[in-house]
Amino acid sequence: MKSKELKELSITELKDKLETESMRLVKLKINNAVSPLENTNVLKNTRKDIARINTEIRFRQLNNEVK
Repeated sequence: MKSKELKELSITELKDKLETESMRLVKLKINNAVSPLENTNVLKNTRKDIARINTEIRFRQLNNEVK
């Protein structure tokens, strides 16, 4: 997910996306523990997506506090 795509989403959409990605990460971790994933980079990419979403949410919160 690109940061440009995240900037186009509303704050509620970002929170929904964050929840979805977090659940996806949990499921991937469980699946990886049971039987190793073919491509473990999926875990890394999902963590990075979550971090990007959190960064965008925090950026918007800080901008609203300053104004």
